[in-house]
This record gives sequence, structure tokens and C-alpha cells, in this order.
Amino acid sequence: MSLDDASQKPHDRLAAVLAGDMGRVNDLIRTRMASEHAPRIPEVTAHLVEAGGKRLRPMLTLAAARMCGYEGDNHVKLAATVEFIHTATLLHDDVVDESGQRRGRPTANLLWDNKSSVLVGDYLFARSFQLMVETDSLRVMDILANASAVIAEGEVLQMTAAQDLATTEEIYLQVIRGKTAALFAAACEVGGVVARAEEAQVQALRDYGDALGISFQIVDDLLDYGGDSSATGKNVGDDFRERKLTMPVIKAVAAADAEQRAFWRRVIEKGDQNDGDLDHALALISHHGTMEATRQQALVWADRAKSALATLPESDIRGMLTDLADYVVARVR
Repeated sequence: MSLDDASQKPHDRLAAVLAGDMGRVNDLIRTRMASEHAPRIPEVTAHLVEAGGKRLRPMLTLAAARMCGYEGDNHVKLAATVEFIHTATLLHDDVVDESGQRRGRPTANLLWDNKSSVLVGDYLFARSFQLMVETDSLRVMDILANASAVIAEGEVLQMTAAQDLATTEEIYLQVIRGKTAALFAAACEVGGVVARAEEAQVQALRDYGDALGISFQIVDDLLDYGGDSSATGKNVGDDFRERKLTMPVIKAVAAADAEQRAFWRRVIEKGDQNDGDLDHALALISHHGTMEATRQQALVWADRAKSALATLPESDIRGMLTDLADYVVARVR
């Protein structure tokens, strides 16, 4: 699959099929992010919401509902809910990580301030709960409320484990299952629930979202050490500078000799980073082959996502979601 040919990208094909519903989702987002009394809220929210993100998570909700034959309106509200939760977490994450760039643009906390980012994120969380209540489904509320709690738990776990060289791949997977995969899984699951799909189909959708989210985050972490910043919207080495132990580094630490381990302890645990340290880190990661080993892990999770979809009725959307799992890993060469 050529990554340069937009017509071949599954998320673009999915967006074309769901264009009508996504238009309604975007209209609802713009309406609900408004504030009569606090103009700072739509200013900050619009900066991130209108930044050209792929809207992958709300598309998963729409696709799951459509694949299960849903013909009502609540999938639009749920897709907007999912995007609000996602946007709120991004606003909070950029404050925690002291990030300066998101999707190729300055972050909201850099353009305004940390207080604005945190409070607007809180506002979007509140809006998301208002929207999910409007679906009159206690099960949907339970799924999305639980996902919100798991996301926060994953972020706190990352904060405590990220700079500890004792962090294992198992802990790393627990972190990314919380901070990323939880919302992917919930986005897919609520699409099936709102469509009143069979329980086996709802579980398959959840399993797909969980595996896709894990694969997606592993690749994102991989791209931080080998991606094109103009394409990813992130600066190469951001995770290194923020002292985050992600899978490429965890694997490199596990394979390190005493001298190499001392280097990782200095730059990650102690935060004593100097000019040239990123290049040395990249050299160690390359030396131990951890980029390819990490990519293989992402492929395992992509295969699990595709296997989950295999239990759902065959359709064009199912084919696009299958291709999406492949594309997530194909972003890295």
C-alpha cells in the first residue's frame, strides 16, 4: 500500500463513506463547544478540533453502528462524545507533558496558558457527559464513563512508570491500553451497543478497538524515534526529551550492557541530557534492533484486531476497518 496515494488510505476511504454522518458530527461538535459566557472555551477548543485531525475515533463509532445496521441518530451524538473525550485528554496531556507542538501546530497551553488548557479540557469532559446522557442508554454511559476513568488511570500510571528503568513491557502495555486503547475500544463498542447488535458482535467490536488502539500507540511511540516530523506533527525525540520509557527504549534497556544502561539511567531516570544524547539513544536503539522488534509487536496487535473483525458480517466497512489495522503499522517502514 502506497502511503503517498491518499485514495489508498483506509481512513480516507472510510471518511468518504461516512461523510454525511461525519458532517453532522462536526456540526454538533461546533455547536456544543460554544460557550455564551466564556469565549476562551471555543477559542481553545477550535484551535485543536479544527487542526486537521483524522477524527479516527468518532469514525470508528459511526462505522461500528453502520456495520451493525443502525439507522437512528444517537451514533452521531456518541461520535461527538468520543471526540470531546479525546480532545479533553489531549489538552490535559499537553500540559502534563509540557508539549509545544500538536498536529504540526503550537499547543493550546503554549498559545494561551496551562490554566486555560486544563479548564477547557474539563469543560469538554462535561459536554461529553451531557451528550452521552441524551442517548438514554445507561450501558453506553457506563462504557464511556469507565473508559474516561481508565484513560486517566493510564496517564497516572505512565507518570509514575515512565522514568523508571524497571518498567517492563507488561507495564508499558498496561499504560497504553489505558491512555489510548480504552477510547478506541469504547468508541467501537458503543457503536455496536447503540445498534442493538448481538453480544458476540459487540464484544468483537470492543476487541477490535482495543487491539487497534494498542497497535496504533506502539507505532506512534516508534515514530517518535524514526518518523518524519512534517508528517507526524511531532518533533522527533519528544518522548526522549520528556523521559518517557516507551517500547523501543524498554527493549533497548533490556538488551543493554552496563555502560549502555548507565547512559539510559542518566538521560531517562536522572534527566541529565546533553547535546548528542538523542543521537546516541537512536544509535543504541538501532544497534539492538529494537525498532524492528517493536514494529513486530505492533503487527501482532494489528493481526489480533483483524481476527476480531473476522467474526462480524462481511461488508465494505468491515473491509476498510481490516485495511485500517494494516495501515496503522504500514505508517512505519
